[in-house]
Amino acid sequence: MPPRATFASQVARGFWANPGPASVRGFGSSVARRTSALLLVALTVASCRQDMHDQPKYKPLRGSEIFGDKRSARPLVEGTVARGTLREDAGYFAGKTKDGFVTELPMAVTAQLLERGQTQFQVFCSPCHGRTGRGDGMIVRRGFKQPSSYHVDRLRQMPIGYFYDVITIGFGAMPDYAAQIAPADRWAIAAYVRTLQFSQHAPASALSAEERAQLDRSLDPGAAAAPEHHP
Repeated sequence: MPPRATFASQVARGFWANPGPASVRGFGSSVARRTSALLLVALTVASCRQDMHDQPKYKPLRGSEIFGDKRSARPLVEGTVARGTLREDAGYFAGKTKDGFVTELPMAVTAQLLERGQTQFQVFCSPCHGRTGRGDGMIVRRGFKQPSSYHVDRLRQMPIGYFYDVITIGFGAMPDYAAQIAPADRWAIAAYVRTLQFSQHAPASALSAEERAQLDRSLDPGAAAAPEHHP
């Protein structure tokens, strides 16, 4: 059998050398072109070798003779971190330093921050802690262990970094939320928790005269303003 290339060229030459009558000449030319194209495709497919399938490569956990420890999977270079995961600021990313918990919020307190904290608190925290932080969330009402109220003296005196730390690593029956809540949102929640605490223990001296009068009326609903006297 002649080589494929020689056979293809002979077929093509045969069609062109013996075109036949004029009515057949065009047909023979078309068949020759189609046959040549099909043969070219066949030759191209046949020329693909198995080397692409059998190329040298390492499968997971396969050993290697190249490296001294015989492992093909190489460990990370010591001292390197993945892009975007550097945690140089321990106070921001851990809520504590070697001196203890962070005592001040590491960002400006704005309405947007507290609104974000409220949203995240209601999503992740209120099912257990309740919307006001008293530990009376819906799953507690259904039998889950009740967490402490945020309004007890112990937690009101805790630094704000403590709440960030608990969100990050968990506490008691509470799991950690480091994977679900980004660091910035953890601080926003901590700020909102502090806002809840302040809302229940705000000193009267911080209120204006009008606000104190409104507070007094709310504490004594039966008290009504004296009716105006008309002569």
